Amino acid sequence: MGDIKNISRRGFIKGIGLASGGLVLASTTVILESCTSKEIVAFNPNLFVQLNSDGSLILLASRSEMGQGVRTSLTSVIADEMEADWSRVSVKQAVGDVKYGDQNTDGSKSIRLMYETMRQLGAATKAMLISAAAQIWEVPESECEAENHFVVHSSGKKKAFGSLVEIAKTLEVPKEVLLKDPKDFKYIGKKLPSIDVRNFTNGTAVFGLDFRLPNMKFAAIKRCPVAFGTVVKIDKEEALKIKGVIRVVEVPRVEGPFGALGGVAVVAENTWAAFKGRDALKVTWDKGGNEIYNSDKFMSAMTEAVHKSGKVRKSIGTIDNAFNKASKIVESTYQLPHLAHAPMEVPNAVAWCNKEGCEIWAPTQEPQRTRKVVSNFLKIAEENITVNVTFLGGGFGRKSKPDYIMEAVIVSKAINEPVQVVWSREDDVQHGYYHTVSAQYMKGSLDEKGNVTGWLHRFALPSITSTFQPGAKEPARWEAASAADVPFEVPNMQIETAEAEAHVRIGWLRSVINIPHGFAINVFADELAHKARKDALQFRLDLIGSDRIEETKNPYKYNTARLKHVLKSVAKNAGWGQDLPEGHALGLAVHYSFLSYVACVAEVSVAANKVKVHNVYMVIDCGTAVNQDTIKAQMEGSVIFGMSHTFYGKITAKDGAIEQSNFHDYSMLRMPDAPKIHVEIVQNNEKPTGVGEPGVPVVAPAIVNAIFKASGKRYKSLPLKDFNLV
Repeated sequence: MGDIKNISRRGFIKGIGLASGGLVLASTTVILESCTSKEIVAFNPNLFVQLNSDGSLILLASRSEMGQGVRTSLTSVIADEMEADWSRVSVKQAVGDVKYGDQNTDGSKSIRLMYETMRQLGAATKAMLISAAAQIWEVPESECEAENHFVVHSSGKKKAFGSLVEIAKTLEVPKEVLLKDPKDFKYIGKKLPSIDVRNFTNGTAVFGLDFRLPNMKFAAIKRCPVAFGTVVKIDKEEALKIKGVIRVVEVPRVEGPFGALGGVAVVAENTWAAFKGRDALKVTWDKGGNEIYNSDKFMSAMTEAVHKSGKVRKSIGTIDNAFNKASKIVESTYQLPHLAHAPMEVPNAVAWCNKEGCEIWAPTQEPQRTRKVVSNFLKIAEENITVNVTFLGGGFGRKSKPDYIMEAVIVSKAINEPVQVVWSREDDVQHGYYHTVSAQYMKGSLDEKGNVTGWLHRFALPSITSTFQPGAKEPARWEAASAADVPFEVPNMQIETAEAEAHVRIGWLRSVINIPHGFAINVFADELAHKARKDALQFRLDLIGSDRIEETKNPYKYNTARLKHVLKSVAKNAGWGQDLPEGHALGLAVHYSFLSYVACVAEVSVAANKVKVHNVYMVIDCGTAVNQDTIKAQMEGSVIFGMSHTFYGKITAKDGAIEQSNFHDYSMLRMPDAPKIHVEIVQNNEKPTGVGEPGVPVVAPAIVNAIFKASGKRYKSLPLKDFNLV
């Protein structure tokens, strides 16, 4: 089974965040197999189990909770295999520490990487409790079974889990365990409300902005309007006149992917005074040469680049022969702008650096990376740095980048007091990490029967690699793979890339490269279908082709039958092919990302150059659906997130400075514009895959394809507000 340890009998509970006295199980190495499976699975030791003598069950989670329900989903897997009573479960958040394994809550991978391990932890705990009861009753273990927080004997007598703790904690963990048959699951695959919902609704949940320490100070930072600029001169006279302002501290720029941008901090008795003091601060900047960045000119340059031959990243067949012999040729260019994360809770962090070390309280998706970055800066050992993870008011990838935490550390060290650094919404929009801008050129060939014979996809975008390797201009392998791994049965295919230089900090945002690739691929497929005079649904099914398993760049294999299934299912749910009211139309999109298969149909109407999205239908195949309630919510959230980008999302730069500043010019979808959202979750027993991100890429192309059917106008760039369609 793997190395699950009973650490309650080994006496080293101290330091993992659980009290002594109960049965405590931890898994600290690779889980290899259970007796029901010989498959090797990766393991991240992110949960510990503590059962107390009063029957309370504490599960220690090290993945960050930002509304995606990860604490509920992961713990319910243990509880199910353990036969625990869900009402007896509570969750304790782990601090950042390598002993918990990978704590990075990014990439829609928590369930995928931890599912088998969580099952085995639960099953091991259950087996030990059964063994303890069998010893007490002096009966064979085979005559006992667990049921709803009790061990029950075949005679009908039973013992509560809590009463078995003292014996169970003296036992060795079994080498092999029997996992449940999926048909016997109580929580897995069901609709389970968030374990944190009560605290969320009664206001007791502690988010980063809620945290307070005695005598804590507050700081706001003035940063150069042009990315990577530095301070030349500070005039702090007017800032110090603001009531509540204590002092002004220069924040040096810290090199590295997640170091502080640098600037000037105003430290005050409260956040309002810090903000007002910052407004009064006068700073002269060295803008560092990045003033040349103008997003319109940059887009034109990238578009010109993708119309020339690029670096070949994948080649099948002979693309030139396909184009020379084609009955019809279709060419299109797609352009998408920078996007900002803009989570509802702005970046913020509390830090207290003193002679003992440094302690941090922050809404972070990456506590271990934070610990390492702070350790490198302070030049102190990681064991002297504690990173406490609060709840996150949204993340979308922004809070896996600890630059804002570094700022709090720098200021605290400078003033020798605890301090909370709070970003304004303007800070968030103008000084963050941005989803990359992109230009994509597509060229396809059709034979006389309307079949696709050639597919060329060439794109340019500032790569996330530039954040780690300044000056990098080529897309990373995985950024190219998202375009290269399309599961189309096309005999001639070529994927190419062109160079583009980053002028702002590029960072991953929910669904990452799949946003531009999913848009271009799905809209272009619709264009090809129109040119071939074929139904868009049948054309897409034909393009995917036969049922087959394809190798990809990850350990999972691409199953085209599953992709076609979600496409057929969503079309059926939306009533594809049925008559609609005048001015209404359906558009579809399908995409594979984060190892999940998602299809979308959007129903829109177009009247007087205004677009209204009435219904959005989503179908997801994410393998074993651990918590249907969470999955449904994630797909609904993906629709709103995707529609915000479709209609409004656009970050632009002029003379190196970001032009947008708040929700008045970087808008989100408003409630009156929200459509009815219909979600179907495919039921199967495949390995669980990603949920948080794969719903996003299909939303924009489905809407754009529907607009074309309703109006005859094809939009190849976003947002739609640029065309006065909102």
